[in-house]
Parts: sequence; structure tokens; C-alpha cells
Amino acid sequence: MEIRILKYFLAVAREENITKAAESLHITQPTLSRQLMQLEDELHAQLFIRGKNKIILTDAGMLLRKRAEEIVDLTYKTEKEFLQQDELLTGEIFIGSAEVNTMHFLAKTMKEFQKQCPHIQYHLYSGNADDVKEKIDKGLIDVALLLEPVDMEKYEFIRLPNKHKWGVVVPKGSRFAIQGYVTSDDLLLEPLILPSRSIVQNELASWFKESFDRLNVVSTFNLLYNAAIMVDEGIGYAVTLEKLINTDDDSNVCFVPFNPSLETHSVIAWKKNQIFSPATTKFIKLLKERLSL
Repeated sequence: MEIRILKYFLAVAREENITKAAESLHITQPTLSRQLMQLEDELHAQLFIRGKNKIILTDAGMLLRKRAEEIVDLTYKTEKEFLQQDELLTGEIFIGSAEVNTMHFLAKTMKEFQKQCPHIQYHLYSGNADDVKEKIDKGLIDVALLLEPVDMEKYEFIRLPNKHKWGVVVPKGSRFAIQGYVTSDDLLLEPLILPSRSIVQNELASWFKESFDRLNVVSTFNLLYNAAIMVDEGIGYAVTLEKLINTDDDSNVCFVPFNPSLETHSVIAWKKNQIFSPATTKFIKLLKERLSL
């Protein structure tokens, strides 16, 4: 299976039309059609449902699209890494980050590194920790900012000194906002919006203790921005970390911490036994130096 053919396939999936895809690829429509038929023969699967004016991906086609995007991205990344082998440090660094306030530390390090190596380009991927770790494992991300716990058998990491407090995002003017803290008993009967990751829910369960299974969970979420809108609309209270959304004067919501406090460290992690480009190797070295100060 050639990379070139996968790029042809992705163009058709994107355009949903063979003629338009052929034009974007600067090849003839019969040539493209023939390549797609050969790809289907090679994979022993129908990839498209061919309509009069539009092509629709089958389930097999959607699976190939996901895998092809990963393969093409990894090929691009590999080519870039080999182009970095010159005296002037250039290239790209692929960074992943979960929603966490210590992104400020990582951003400051990126700024300092860019001053040292002005030809470096960053690619930032933001998502929940499971998405980020999947991309680390596939080699699509070099380093990532994550919350503990971290699998010590799979990743090397450095722990950041700051701790993150857990609490709830509530409407301003609510009784919890006035009270200034919430206890597990306070939240027992309230509608709650919880993080969807099971590892996070396990950590929260240790704080809620026996009342966790009796919580009134009305929704789960993977990223906080839309969950905060749900809070603003009165759907429930979002359980989350501090300092992840705007709670300034123009916001309708605020953060209220747990009492007793529940705190989590964040880490910068990378895959064990990974061979990095010179740019990424030097960037990791700078991260270690800044944390040792």
C-alpha cells in the first residue's frame, strides 16, 4: 500500500467527488478511478458507495480514512525529522496538552526555546488525556502535558511543582459561590456534570467516598468549555480543575474549590525509548533545566 495512493484516497474522501479530487491532485479522473479500484482489490473491501454526484465512505472506508490520516501524518513527521539533520537547528516539535493551567509553564518554555532556535515550528494538539496519550503511543506527538497518574512503564516524565485544585464550576450568585467552598454532602443531591474519563472518576470517587455512587450525574464531558456553557444554562454544576475557563467579571460562572481540598500534579511526559529529532531532544533538555532551577 503506497503512501501516494493513500493520499489519493484521502483526497476523494475529502472532496466526496472523484472529478474534484482528480483536479486537486492534478491527475486525470480515469487514472484516479483506476487507483481506487486497485486499492479496494488490495484490501478486499468496498471503500466507497458511488452515487451520481457524490461518493460516500463505507464503514471500511471510514476506518481506512482514520488509519490513512495517521500514516500520512507520521510519514510527514518522519520526513521533517530527517530534514532537521543540519548544523542550524530547525524543524518541528509536536506537543500535546490536556486542559490544564500549567500550559503557561510549557508555553513560556516554548517561547524561550524559540528565542534560542528561531527556526523551530510547534504543532500543538489539545484534547483529553486519553486522546493525547494515544497520539504519543503512535509517535504523532513528541511531548505532552498531562495530569497524574501516568503509566511509568510506558512514559518518562518530569513532574511540575504546581498543584491543581479540584472543585465545581457554578453560576455566580449560587449558594456555593457565596459559601466559597463545597463539601461532598453539599453536592450529593445537586445535578452534576462529571469528567468522562474513568481514571479521573476513580480519583473523584476517593474524595466523595461512599456517596460517589449516589451522585446525581446529569452529564459527562471531555473538555470543559462546553460544559461551562451547560452550567451557565442551568443544567448542572461541572466538576473540574481550577483556572481552566474564564471566570472574570464578564463571566456568569465561577470556580468553587472542594473542602477538604483535592489536588493533582501535572507532568510533562514522553514515550520511553523514543528516538527524537535533535530539536525535540534539545527542547526536552531545556524543560529539565527549567524545572531544576
